[in-house]
Amino acid sequence: MRSIPPAILCIGKNYSDHAAEMGGKAPEALVMFMKNPASACGDGDSIVIPPICDEHGPQVDYEGELALIVGRDCRDVPEHDALSVLAGYAAANDVTARWWQREGGGGQFCRGKGFDTFCPIGAMVPVSAVRDPHSLRVVTRLNGTVMQDSSTSLMLHPVARIIAELSRGTTLLSGTVILTGTPAGVGFGRTPKVFMQAGDVVEVEIEGVGRVRNPVKHA
Repeated sequence: MRSIPPAILCIGKNYSDHAAEMGGKAPEALVMFMKNPASACGDGDSIVIPPICDEHGPQVDYEGELALIVGRDCRDVPEHDALSVLAGYAAANDVTARWWQREGGGGQFCRGKGFDTFCPIGAMVPVSAVRDPHSLRVVTRLNGTVMQDSSTSLMLHPVARIIAELSRGTTLLSGTVILTGTPAGVGFGRTPKVFMQAGDVVEVEIEGVGRVRNPVKHA
């Protein structure tokens, strides 16, 4: 189990193909939501599906994402200097209970995103090790089968803009994790839908950054 970050901030619908597969259009404004910091876990830890996520049938989905790790307290960061506040990058999985996200959360994403173990985060690599965070291949595999295969070049809001926008009037504490959004290929967007089950293994791998690999089990 990794240390608990002070905050986990997330960007929704940051890839137009993912917005489309979820039944919507890519918004012009940044879509931000939060995950419970206690949802963080590490490479090799189990994603545990709690009984509350069994109440409305299979629904627990994967979302492979590039994570940003804030390296120092900051506020009102100008976009041209935004990368200077980062400590590094990591592969992450924004695990989501779809019914709780879409139906049970009162119009908010947080409930379906914040259950314990629903934010696996891999080992951080320093900013200096990644030449360009906008040219990284993102691959998610479920039981060895490729489910997502995309590139951070397709992000609608680039890394610097995300940091600058989230820090406007708001202090980002050192250690804060920022998830930058997921591309198309999630289980909910497939026909038939594909959700994670006990016994599965899910892996998110990001070129030049690393991977996070987790078995899935029921509580």
